[in-house]
Amino acid sequence: MPLGERGGWERSESRYCGVETDFSDDVPSLLSFHISTGGFDYVLAPLMNPSYRPSLVEGNGSDTQVLPVSGSDLVLAPSQWSSHVVGKISSWIDLDSEDEVLRMDSETTLKQEIAWATHLSLQACLLPTPKGTSCANYARCVNQILQGLTNLQLWLRIPLAKSDGDSMDATSEGLNDSWEQWNLFRLLCEHDSKLSVALDVMSTLPSETSLGRWMGESVRAAIISTDSFLTNARGYPCLSKRHQKLIAGFFDHAVQVVVSGNPVHNLPKAPDSNSEGTQRHPLRSYLDYVAYLFQKMESLPEQERIELGYRDFLQAPLQPLMDNLEAQTYETFERDSAKYIQYQRAVAKALVDRVPDEKAAELTTVLMVVGAGRGPLVRASLQAAEETDRKLKVYAVEKNPNAVVTLHNLVKMEGWEGIVTIISCDMRFWNAPEQADILVSELLGSFGDNELSPECLDGAQRFLKPDGISIPSSYTSFIQPVTASKLYNDVKAHKDLAHFETPYVVKLHSVARLAPSQSVFTFTHPNLSTKANNQRYKKLRFNLPSDAGSALVHGFAGYFDSVLYKDVHLGIEPTTATPNMFSWFPIFFPLRKPVEVHPDSPLEVHFWRCCGSSKVWYEWSVSSPTPSPMHNTNGRSYWVGL
Repeated sequence: MPLGERGGWERSESRYCGVETDFSDDVPSLLSFHISTGGFDYVLAPLMNPSYRPSLVEGNGSDTQVLPVSGSDLVLAPSQWSSHVVGKISSWIDLDSEDEVLRMDSETTLKQEIAWATHLSLQACLLPTPKGTSCANYARCVNQILQGLTNLQLWLRIPLAKSDGDSMDATSEGLNDSWEQWNLFRLLCEHDSKLSVALDVMSTLPSETSLGRWMGESVRAAIISTDSFLTNARGYPCLSKRHQKLIAGFFDHAVQVVVSGNPVHNLPKAPDSNSEGTQRHPLRSYLDYVAYLFQKMESLPEQERIELGYRDFLQAPLQPLMDNLEAQTYETFERDSAKYIQYQRAVAKALVDRVPDEKAAELTTVLMVVGAGRGPLVRASLQAAEETDRKLKVYAVEKNPNAVVTLHNLVKMEGWEGIVTIISCDMRFWNAPEQADILVSELLGSFGDNELSPECLDGAQRFLKPDGISIPSSYTSFIQPVTASKLYNDVKAHKDLAHFETPYVVKLHSVARLAPSQSVFTFTHPNLSTKANNQRYKKLRFNLPSDAGSALVHGFAGYFDSVLYKDVHLGIEPTTATPNMFSWFPIFFPLRKPVEVHPDSPLEVHFWRCCGSSKVWYEWSVSSPTPSPMHNTNGRSYWVGL
């Protein structure tokens, strides 16, 4: 039975818990014991008798040799095989062994077991951990198998071993970082997008930064040995604080827990037998503790629950200068009260600075909202005027004729006719009848300037008084390198160059942020620069933390932070993000070829903002430690309409 029902978690795969078992040729009894009696959701069970070796049965003159599998497919219904059994490929196989007989036996057995699992309609199979430092033949065979799979998932078992120098856990010979083992294997697999990881969680854990890398990888299961559990004061199994935090992170990333091993806790005597004399499952206390950790998870906030469907979902950025937004899009943005509270604070401060208290009754401030949409900034500005007891005259400039209809209805409904003048025009081409004291806009994109705010506000700047105030007064874009296996594979699935040269708006979730973000481009308004255009270039250098271990960079997450006015900020950069704001998701710049980085080797990145006569585009590349191709959005219709 699922671990529990928590608000927002009911759709997560992490609510299912499995148990690793030994081989059994009586699968119905195996399921009855572990699922019906034990309460687990599925078994991770060997499909083939572990003593089987093809070389020992071949050449006996029989072409009808029956494989020693765990039982006929008829002993369970197809739905039971699919939902209650994850196949475990024989752990003895070694496809890179120097022993030719073992190597050939391993390849034959692997293919036979995968074929049997496919026949049973299993959802997943667990591949054994690569042995030794070489896994080329293993990866070749798995890659060959992956090409023919449609529904079956393959999980590669990898020990979550320490990567720092002290008290190193043993992994494969010559490898001191299990991530390196996983990375080598998946790089050898051309079809690695169909390959996932099952992590063996040890009693000791790597550093926090080293563990963080896995949150951006395609981890499907965390196998926890009973040896990893501590004992609480009552004699029951529990996990260390660090293990608890790790498991909570796995739950949040839809990773399923599998309990493995024999019971190692001598539990207090209790009336655990039912009326029929059936004994309590020996691993039930471990399952109960995993369920307790799951049920401890806080319910997702309402907004997070709404955004669940957007997690790691690639979306093209909006182009409001070229396209007219739809009513549903406006409505989504208008629900973001946190954003408009910040705007109201900024306008209130600007009004107080613009008009001293002694002149509040006689001076009227001219405020222009450029890109007024359906009126939320108009409302915020008027509320700021009421709050500060200042007189206001508002021009609401909007190019979308559909939104202008809504604006007229709003002004009439609220009785703003004597205060608000609606202008149906592109702000860049409007000839204002007077100059503004305050210019308010909401033209920022996920990367700050990517929705052409600099070009639009430079065009509107001519009707701002020389000492006028622009809200926002400045904004800065930021990037940081990320491991984002799912996003990379989703882009790769399109099988063309264009999608790798497209920045995407994404609700980032299954990503590992490898280094703190760094600023890229800054724009200030009013723009007093003598530059002919808003073209920019920035070279950045990122260093991984010394205890992080190596990682694979799939691309860059982009953010912005803006100064609306003085100390009033608005943004999504992780360290300064405006709380409870949801109008912007980060932007993702993919790399055509992921770059492996190491703590002792800086990542050198180049970003360009390029301007043409009718459009703006970005270019980006990596020059170190491994050069990447130049990525160029020019030639496609992004951010056009100048």
